[in-house]
Parts: sequence; C-alpha cells; structure tokens
Amino acid sequence: MPMGYRGKTTEQNKARDLRAQGWTYTEICAELGVSKSSVSLWCRDVPVDQTVWAGKVRESRRFRARTRVNSLALRKQEQIDRLRAEGIERIGRLSEEAFLVAGAALYAGEGAKTDGAVKFANSDPRMIVFFIAWLRHFFKVDELRLRLRLYLHVGLDLAAAESFWSELTGIPIEQFTKPYRAVADPSIRRSKHPMGCPSVGYSCSETHRAVMGLVDALLSCSDSLPG
Repeated sequence: MPMGYRGKTTEQNKARDLRAQGWTYTEICAELGVSKSSVSLWCRDVPVDQTVWAGKVRESRRFRARTRVNSLALRKQEQIDRLRAEGIERIGRLSEEAFLVAGAALYAGEGAKTDGAVKFANSDPRMIVFFIAWLRHFFKVDELRLRLRLYLHVGLDLAAAESFWSELTGIPIEQFTKPYRAVADPSIRRSKHPMGCPSVGYSCSETHRAVMGLVDALLSCSDSLPG
C-alpha cells in the first residue's frame, strides 16, 4: 500500500483489489466514486495478471464493436422509418386511376401471362390483399370460381396456413385446390415462409385478356412517361 496516504482506507483497499482483478482506473472510479488521481496513486504499484488484463482488453474491444454495430443498426432503422413515412406521404390515398395502374403493374411483374386464367402468386400477404382487392374492384368476379393453391414446406402447419389465407382473401377453404408440399433442400434454402406461398387463380379467359390489355397498355406508354 502506498505510503503517505491515511484517508479513505476502505476505498483504497477496495481499489487495489479491483485493480488486481483487472479493472481499469475508469471502472474503479465509477465503482467507488473517487477521483482518477486517487486511484492512480493507490494502485500504481499493483501488479495486474496479464491473462486477466488481456481478457479485459478483448472484452472491451468486443463491447466497442457491439456498440458500433448497434449504432449502425439504429441509424439504419431510423432511416427506414423516415423514408417509409415519406413514402406514405408521397403516395397518399390512391385515386381510381392510380389503383388501376398499380394493379396492372403488379400483375405485369408477378402475374401469369398464359392465356385462359388470371393467376397471381406471392408470399407477401400485402401483395395478395392488394391484388385480390384490385381484381374484385375492376372486374366482375364470380366468387365461386376463385381458387387458391398453397405452396407449403413439409413440416409446417397446413391447417393454420389455409385458415390464414382464407381469412385474408375471403376465399373459402372449400375452394382451395390440393396444396403442394415442398421438401426443403437445406443446401439451398434454410428459411421457410411459415404460411407458405399462395397462388390465387381465376379461370376466365375474358378477364385474363382484359388484365393483359391493361398490362400491355402500361408497358407501351413510354412516350408519355414524365421527364
């Protein structure tokens, strides 16, 4: 124990014990509520086990790394939230024309092009809801002719998935066709959609041709694009 210091004996002894355990001066100051100059004086001759000290250094580096990652993740989420809010403000409430065009664009990317039936598949429930609402809004749909086929990996709950998609789409389970139960290849894919991927079908050549007419019109209007 250093000579010439007679006050705070308890804190002094505790500081030396903590230093021997590998605590930094900053940590000791925070723990005991004393100044760094006092800790430095008390502990200047305390040997620190190099193995312990190396471990403390590694842990400190890991902490700083985690802090950096958390900081980056926080900034990323803040940006996502901000841009999502901006997107909602820019899109606003869809007009009749905007809704028509948006549905045509959606079908252009995700819909079946083979003549005879309207078919749309996607694992994102929001996409399915949007498409079903669009189809029912702009076309005279015979609800009894709507079909849904579910692509679901083996081992996942088929009944729960069917109930989920039936409630979401308004298509009765009795109108679902035989599901496709896929066997996952672990060398290719690890994640699985718990509710599977539905394909909504409507067998009507006229409706499909009308939808494709909208798609063709949309993709042929390059001369009228803004800018």
